[in-house]
Amino acid sequence: MDGGMKEFVAVVFGLGLIGNALLFVPQALAVWRKKSGEGVSLVTFGGFSILQAIGIVHGLYQRDMSLTVGMAASLLTCGTVTGLTIWYRTR
Repeated sequence: MDGGMKEFVAVVFGLGLIGNALLFVPQALAVWRKKSGEGVSLVTFGGFSILQAIGIVHGLYQRDMSLTVGMAASLLTCGTVTGLTIWYRTR
């Protein structure tokens, strides 16, 4: 694959990961507005958060900024859901 196409695919991949991160925002807002983590699976969101952290480390080792930034954005939004759910359930 030539360099231009490789770079294009990397950018599209990174944008896809940013889109993935944005999919967690409505859930984070719902938990925050309700002040309740009811209905949120901590196993699911905690598992996603762990996988995203691993993705960040992998991206750093591979020097893949699209992967690293995309996974970091996903960890931020998914981690927010996880953190808020834990916060409201322990209060």
